[in-house]
Amino acid sequence: MPDLADLFPGYRSEWISTSAGRIFARVGGEGPPLLLLHGFPQTHVMWHEVAPRLAERFTVIVADLPGYGWSDMPESDADHTPYTKRAMAKVLVEAMERLGHVHFALAGHDRGARVAYRLALDHPGRLSRLAVLDILPTYEYWARMDRAMALKIYHWAFLAQPRPLPEQLILGDSDAYFRHTLASWTATRTLEAFDPRALLHYLTAGRDPSRVHAMCEDYRAGAHADFAQDQADRDAGRQITVPLLALWGNAGVAASAATPLDTWRRWATNVSGGGIASGHFLTEENPDATATALLEFFAG
Repeated sequence: MPDLADLFPGYRSEWISTSAGRIFARVGGEGPPLLLLHGFPQTHVMWHEVAPRLAERFTVIVADLPGYGWSDMPESDADHTPYTKRAMAKVLVEAMERLGHVHFALAGHDRGARVAYRLALDHPGRLSRLAVLDILPTYEYWARMDRAMALKIYHWAFLAQPRPLPEQLILGDSDAYFRHTLASWTATRTLEAFDPRALLHYLTAGRDPSRVHAMCEDYRAGAHADFAQDQADRDAGRQITVPLLALWGNAGVAASAATPLDTWRRWATNVSGGGIASGHFLTEENPDATATALLEFFAG
C-alpha cells in the first residue's frame, strides 16, 4: 500500500458510525454546514482544490460515499440495496446527524450528485440548497440511451453487468482502466488536470477488489432500483423544492445529453446554473471557476 498524501491539511478526520458501517470524512472551516460528495471513479480527495475556498465561509464536510475511498463497504444483496442512492442518502443523513448537523447545504459531483438529488427528494427538510455537478437525473440517461449516448457512457451498462464480469475485467489491469476512464472524461483527454497525489488516491482504491465490487454495485443499483425510484417520482410529479444549482463541464457528459437547465427544471422548482470551461471533472479541471460558482450560490 503506497503512502497517500494528506491533501486536506488542517482538517480533522472523522470515522462516523452509521447503519451501513463507518463513513469517512474530512471536516474543516467555520460557518453553516456544507456536505461535499464525490463521484466515480474518485474519492473525497477530488474536492481538495475547491474545499479550502468553501471553508472560508462554511464548515465543510468532505465525505467518501459508502463503498468508496475509506468508507466501509456494506455487504450487498441481490437487489444491490445498500448501493442505491436512496440507501446512500439515508446513510449520509445519519452521518451528518452524528456530526450535529440536521440541516445543511449539499454539493455532489457525478455519483455523489445522484445521492444528493435523491436526498433532496427523500429528505426535503434536511437541505437548504443543493448543487449538482455534471449530471442529469439517472432516469433521463437511461430513457435516452440511444447509440450516441451508449458510446458516450458505455460504462453505465458495462459496470452494471452481473458479478463478477466487470470486476474481473477491471482488475486485470485496474490502473490502466482507471487512467483511461479519468483521462477520457476531461476536456484535454489527458491526466494533466489531476494532481499526481490525488491520482494515486484514486488508483489505490481501484486496486482493491472489494472497492471495485462496490463501484459495480453502485452502477447495478443505478440500472435498476435508482431508475425505478426516479421514474416513480417523475410519474407522481414530485420535485426538488430547495434552490438547485446545476453546473456542467462544457465538454462533459451532462452537456452532451441535453440542455441541462431545461432538464433540471422538470425535476426541481428553483433551478439556476451554467457551464464551466472543463470536461467532466470541474473541481480539478477548473477549480477557480467551480469554487466561485459554488460560493456565490451557497452564500446566497
